[in-house]
This record gives sequence, structure tokens and C-alpha cells, in this order.
Amino acid sequence: MLLMAQTTKGTGKEDREALDRLLIEIAAGSREALAELYHRTRTAVYGITLSYVKNAHDAQDLTQDAFVRIWEKAPQYRPQGSPMAWILAVARNLALMALRQRERQADLSEEEWDAIPAEGPALSPEERELLQTALAALEEQERRIVVLHAVTGLKHREIAQLLELPLATVLSKYHRALKKLKVRLEGDDAR
Repeated sequence: MLLMAQTTKGTGKEDREALDRLLIEIAAGSREALAELYHRTRTAVYGITLSYVKNAHDAQDLTQDAFVRIWEKAPQYRPQGSPMAWILAVARNLALMALRQRERQADLSEEEWDAIPAEGPALSPEERELLQTALAALEEQERRIVVLHAVTGLKHREIAQLLELPLATVLSKYHRALKKLKVRLEGDDAR
């Protein structure tokens, strides 16, 4: 489906093991591991920062800052849970700090949605525009949950931990968002 995009290749267990290995290598000072981690996770990191700061330029800056912070904090990483959740928590915390510093929020412009990397499935410009319009119609938290699940492949339980929400809330918002997207997309197709 349109929302199915993967940031890494392989199975979930292989992905976790690869990300764990990369974080351990980064902790040991490997710049090559950092480059590979960046390549594998940059879309997800950009997506979460954009969902918070709602500004493409700021999200790009925060994405870079997140990888600098990952470089600095990698020695503190412990391979226990999801490495992707740890990476996204670093990015989320930077985004929240940026929001506190500027104390304002704005809606995403069409230009900023266009800045989201189109690495996932091959979407035509028309499909991409339709998807962006449909996502923009969602409430902020619903959009964040859908993007985290679809783009990063995080499980609902991991999203709940990352966003500090009850699992039931994440599940209900996700399903409500999917219904809204379905109505929106079918309505647009019917024209």
C-alpha cells in the first residue's frame, strides 16, 4: 500500500541486530558505522523531527543534530529494546527542546511536505500529492502515529513508549487515522 515504506532491509530481527551492531561500532568510534546508520535511518529521523517542528529546514537541521547526538551518546546505548526506538527518542528529544526554545508551532506547508524524502515505494507525483493531502487532514498526533508506524516500521507498543502514551490510545488513534485516510483517499478517487 502507499504507506508501506521501509527504512532498512531484511527482517525485523535482522534490522535490530544490524542497528545494534552499528550503535556498538559507533560507540567504539567508527565513522563508517555512523554513515551506515545515517543511510538506514535518516528518513525515519527526519520524519519524526518534521512531525514535531513542522518546518522542513528545522527538521533537516535537527536530523543532522540527532546523528551528532547519537555519535556522542552511543556509548550510553544498551542493546535491550528497539535500537530504532532509541534513535527516534534522541531525535524526538531534540525536536522537543527546539520547540521549547522557540515556543511556537505552525502547520506544515505544501513545500515542507514535499521535503519528506521519497525513498519508500515508488509513488507518482500525483499519488504523493494525494497521500500528503490525506495525511495533512489528520490530527497532529494521528499523523505522527501513522508516520512512525508506516515509515519507521515501529510497533504500536514502541510508538506508545516513544510518544509516552498508553498503548490503547496509540491503537485507537492509529485505527481512527486509517479510517480517515481511507475515506479521504476513496473520496478523492471517486472524483
